[in-house]
Amino acid sequence: MRTAGRLVRPVLLGGVVAAVLVVVAALGALLAGPALATVVGPFVAAAVAVPAARAARPWADRVAGRLGPRPAPTPYTVLADTAARVREGSLTDALPGLARVLGEGTAAERAIVWLVVGDVLVAEAAFPPDQRPGERVASLGALLARPGVDHAVPVLDGERLRAVLTIGKAGRPVTAGDRRLVRDVAGGAHLVLQGVARGAELAARVRRVDELAAETAASRRRLEVAREVERRRLVTELRGATADRLAAFRQSITDAADALEDADDEDAPEMARHHVEEARERLTELIDRFRVIARGVHPAVLREQGPRSALEEVIADLPRPVHLSGRLAERLPWEIESGLYYAAASAISLLAARGGRPPLEVHLDRHGDVVEVRVTDDDPDDADELRAALADDVDRLAALGGALDLVDHGGRLELRAWLPDRLRPVVLDAGGTEPDRGGGVA
Repeated sequence: MRTAGRLVRPVLLGGVVAAVLVVVAALGALLAGPALATVVGPFVAAAVAVPAARAARPWADRVAGRLGPRPAPTPYTVLADTAARVREGSLTDALPGLARVLGEGTAAERAIVWLVVGDVLVAEAAFPPDQRPGERVASLGALLARPGVDHAVPVLDGERLRAVLTIGKAGRPVTAGDRRLVRDVAGGAHLVLQGVARGAELAARVRRVDELAAETAASRRRLEVAREVERRRLVTELRGATADRLAAFRQSITDAADALEDADDEDAPEMARHHVEEARERLTELIDRFRVIARGVHPAVLREQGPRSALEEVIADLPRPVHLSGRLAERLPWEIESGLYYAAASAISLLAARGGRPPLEVHLDRHGDVVEVRVTDDDPDDADELRAALADDVDRLAALGGALDLVDHGGRLELRAWLPDRLRPVVLDAGGTEPDRGGGVA
């Protein structure tokens, strides 16, 4: 092949010269006649053949280059190509060249440049290029155990792994020359590979910072929703608890005043005392109701002892019996405990508002990273009305990353309120999965 490549160029140039001589001789004989063409033709042909050969030389060189042997890639040619790509402005543009020289230089079926990004190895460039990169491997040991990896050379930054060069030869042996080529490429390009790996790691950290910023903004929005839900609940409770009682208290005071103004009535003082006593009773009832509301807004026992003790306090004042079981093994963040408590307290208060019915079953539990309260009612009221009454609690749980499930089993109602055990981001790590935590109101 090498000899054939050397002979191609002179043969092509000779053919061009011969063609020029034939064409000039034919034209001379046609225009000047055979006698004159025989005398003058050689000189004219030589004069034309020289520039024609010069013009045809680049073409002959290209053809000879295609037919002749290609120079084998070396680490030095690859590094030169890498340096040129780096000067063009992107370190990652150099990686396909490294993968190409590994593949062509070792006649490998596949060559890959792996970079360490975070805690995993990512295939950033591969040869042949039609094999798409982007594969992920958990560790160097897992990479070495993969099929199709016959030889690997790590690239270290001190004691830290930054990149790995791998080749696969599909059953053919990895020669000493192959090992030397991969080692030399890794040694010559280690600075570039370290720079690319650090850049990829930095880009991953920047993306993570952006994700955390978005998660923080989303968490703030969810907490704003939860605060708004709680504000509406408090306004509703205050309006329901005070409107009628304040009106009755005012009426008692007015009646007492009217009785005192009637000086001619002998029973006026007694009636005034009666209305004043009635007003005192209604004021006491109003104060007690305010205390109940204050305990619901910020129950001290919830802060001090946790959701179970706070629910026990709620259950003690209800006309319907409630069986409370289970407990949380450890204390949780305040947002989680209070969110679970408010949802459970609302549901229990609604379901146990009337006496003379079988007990409610309430169970506190924790499964993995989910905490929940289950309420079972064997003699339920209208499930649709209960859903509507718990709308604010559904919004509060959703704002904290949880949900409230309400299922009517035909005469048996089951309610499940759940939350994650901590306020965690919604964004998942690569390759991660989110646990199944149920849905919304069924």
